[in-house]
Formats: sequence, structure tokens, C-alpha cells
Amino acid sequence: MVACPETCFFLPELIVDFHGQRLSITHPQPTQVFKEITQFQPQNIPKKITSIQAKTDRDQYIQTVRAIQEHIREGDIYEMNYCIAFEAAVESLDPVQLFWELQDLSPMPFASFFKCREQFLVGASPERYIKKQGKKLIAQPIKGTIRRGKDPIEDEELKQALQASEKERAENLMIVDLMRNDLARIAQTGTVKVEELFGIYPFRQVYQMISTVTAELKPQVPFAEIIASTFPMGSMTGAPKIKCMELIEQYENFKRGWFSGALGYLDEEGDFDFSVIIRSIIIDTKAKHLFFAAGSAITYDADPAYEYDECMLKASAIKKALSH
Repeated sequence: MVACPETCFFLPELIVDFHGQRLSITHPQPTQVFKEITQFQPQNIPKKITSIQAKTDRDQYIQTVRAIQEHIREGDIYEMNYCIAFEAAVESLDPVQLFWELQDLSPMPFASFFKCREQFLVGASPERYIKKQGKKLIAQPIKGTIRRGKDPIEDEELKQALQASEKERAENLMIVDLMRNDLARIAQTGTVKVEELFGIYPFRQVYQMISTVTAELKPQVPFAEIIASTFPMGSMTGAPKIKCMELIEQYENFKRGWFSGALGYLDEEGDFDFSVIIRSIIIDTKAKHLFFAAGSAITYDADPAYEYDECMLKASAIKKALSH
């Protein structure tokens, strides 16, 4: 697997902001930068990777899910996010080209491209981890997934099925409660609110159930304390968080690295916006290796075979992008 640094912070030398059909460039030579952007020609590097291998097969996955459900029956946890990894060796690959291909297949609100030395993150995440705007904190955990339909009638039926699913609502509610508790540590008393519960949002491959939790930050709470109080995000651990993290370490056969972490920005006013690193590919050009992962929430009444299929659904756009 790819060994990722735990944290990466940098100060940008160049900032490009998009405002509808306009853009602004913050740089000593903005005209020159704009010229370079408009004249840029992508490289045509052939994509040569070995076949994608899942580190956990279907039978192993089902067996592990049943073991996790035994912990739930024993009262150790209520819900756990269990993930499986996929990997391949890389002979040649252009991460920029791969980013555009993934966005064509699966456009997402938190699409990302990040480079740290020889390592790249090519992301198509739908999930916000946490945002700060003035005194307001906003978290939008995702729990609840269903595929899109083959036609408008089936699509609407699947949407309604997700909206009505008691299992998916229970999963989502547990993480909403966990997020409320996390925010309460750093919020002014009485300001933690659930602004939207069980919202259904359409994406190219799936419908997702997303809830929105907000709070008003206590005065003088530093950035580091906000992150320490809320990270890792409950949607990628489960509840209770610490015990789930211990079981994740026990049952997952890979190190998550950047996967299930966070990516975002912190501005000069102290505001920030971070996404959850999911539906993303981590590439190490020096080690000539890539991996990605997908997971789902395991509950007492989860069907292991259905959860495995959900993981495959979440991984489908990445597999397709890598196979082009």
C-alpha cells in the first residue's frame, strides 16, 4: 500500500478563484499565468497499470461483517464503517488526465487534485467534513446510498426507497448524533442544530442521504481544537468512535492513509472548508503503485452481501476511469 504523510500544509504561491463565468488570479504576474492556462495542452501519456486487485474478496468481506455484527450484538459498538481496498501497480499514468476522466464519469462537489512530492490524490468526494464561516460551523455527514435507476421511473422508485429505508435512516441518525456531540464540545450552549435530516441528493452513480448539522463556535476556539474535537469524522468510523477505530485497526487489512482523511483550505480570516477523502485514488509515482478504498456502515441488521455490493457500486466510477 501507499505510505502517506499524516499531514500536509502549504501556502499557495498562486490562487485562482472562479466567480461564475469570471475568474481572478492572485499572483505577481497574473497575465502570464492566464496565458499559460489558456495555452496548456495536456500530455498524452498512455495509461498502463496492472489489473485492479481487491485486497478482500466477497467471502472474506461477508465473514468479517459477521464478526463486526457480533461486536454489535455484544454491545461494543452500534455501527461501524468497514472498508475494503483495491490496488494496482503503475507503469505509466498521468494523474491530471485521470482527474479529468474521473470528473467526466463522476462529477462531485468536492472534486480534488492534490500533489505532495511524488504522491497524488485524485478525488471525487461527495461529502463535506466540516466548514467554518465566521462563527458558524457546518458538518454534512453522509450515510445512506442507493444506485441510480436505468430510467426516470426506476430512478424515482430507488430515490423513494432510500428516503423510506428505516435501516439507512438509523445509520444516518447515529452519525448525526455523534456529530452533534462532537460539535457540542466547541459550540456555544444551545446552538447545535440539525438543519436538515435525511436529505436525498442525486449524483451521477448514486443517491446519497445527507444530513446537515450546524453550531455557533465558542469565542477564541483555535483551528487545532476544532479539528481535534471532530476528527476523524463519524461517518468514516462509526459509533462510539474510539471503539470503532480500534476495531477498524483489527479488521481492515490495509492502512487507510489519506483515504477517509480530510482535504481543504484555511484562509487568512480563519475560515475553512474540508471534505472527506472518499471516492478517491492515491497514487505514488515513485513506488509505482496506486490504491483506493470503499466502505459502508455495518449495523446489527445489515445484509453482508448487500453491503459488499454497495462497496462495489461506490468503487465503480474509479474502476471505470482506471480501465479507460
